[in-house]
Amino acid sequence: MTEKHTTPDGLVIVDKPSGFTSHDVVAKMRGIARTRRVGHAGTLDPMATGVLVLGVERATKLLGHLALTEKEYLGTIRLGQTTLTDDAEGEITGSRDASKVTREAVDAGVAKLTGALMQVPSKVSAIKIKGVRSYKRAREGEDFDIPARPVTVSSFTVYDVRDAVAEDGTAVLDLVVSVTCSSGTYIRALARDLGEDLGTGGHLTALRRTRVGPYKLDAARTLDQLQQELTVMPVADAAGAAFPRWDVDARRARLLTNGVRLEMPDAYAGAGAVAVYSPEGGLLALVEEHQGRAKSLAVFG
Repeated sequence: MTEKHTTPDGLVIVDKPSGFTSHDVVAKMRGIARTRRVGHAGTLDPMATGVLVLGVERATKLLGHLALTEKEYLGTIRLGQTTLTDDAEGEITGSRDASKVTREAVDAGVAKLTGALMQVPSKVSAIKIKGVRSYKRAREGEDFDIPARPVTVSSFTVYDVRDAVAEDGTAVLDLVVSVTCSSGTYIRALARDLGEDLGTGGHLTALRRTRVGPYKLDAARTLDQLQQELTVMPVADAAGAAFPRWDVDARRARLLTNGVRLEMPDAYAGAGAVAVYSPEGGLLALVEEHQGRAKSLAVFG
C-alpha cells in the first residue's frame, strides 16, 4: 500500500530567479509541493529577483491580505537612457549624456519621489485598462493612458553613484538605491520619473526584493533548495508574523468556528486583519472588526 502524500499548509518564501515570471514560480512550486493549491502574494517582474511569497494549500487564503503589505527593494537605476518598458528588458528609446548630473540634483529628485505620490504605472505592466492588460495594448502599438494611482514611498535612498558608459557610447550614471514602499508601487516607474525630472531619462537595470511585510530575504530559499527540501512556514506561524494576534478561550473558539460574530476587544478596532488563535495555538480565522464584532475574512479552524 502506497503512503498518501500530504502537503503541509503554509507559506513558502522563494528567492525568485531572474527570467522567471511569478506564474512560472507558482507552476514550479506545484510540482515541488505536489499540489495544485499554490498562489502568490504580489507579482515580481521577470527581470527582478528576491522575495516572492507563495501560499500552499490552506495558506492560499492568507495571500490576498499579505499582498497589501509594505515591500522593500534594492535596485540600480541608470540615468541617461529610456526604454520601452522602463527597465532593461525593453528596447532603448532614447539616450542623453548624464555625466553632468550632480549628486545634489539626484538627491533633490529622489526627495520629490518620496512620500505620498500619484504614480503612473509603466505601460508595459499587468494593469488592466478596460479589461485588457496594459502590456497587451502596448505590444499592439495602441496609444493609451494609464491613470495615476496613489502610492507611498516611505524611504528612497541612494547608496552609490557610478559613472558608466552605455553600449551606444552614452555617458550614463548608475544609482544604487533602496526603496521601501506600499503595495502597487512600480520601482521602474520611479526610475523613469527620476530620469524625466533630471532631464536625462532613466530606467531600471537591476531589482531585488528584500522584504514583503515581515518576510525577509534571509528566510527565502531558491527553487533548487526547495526542490531538495521543501521549507514551509506553518500557516499559524505565518499569520502570527504578519497580523495582530488575538488568543480566544475554548468557548469563543467554538462560537467563532460555528459562524458566530464575536465581540472584539477595543484594542483591535481599526487594526485591519487580525489572526485568531485557539487555546491550543491553532489558527482559527482571519477577522476584522466591524461595528465592534469580528467579521470573518478567512476561516482555518
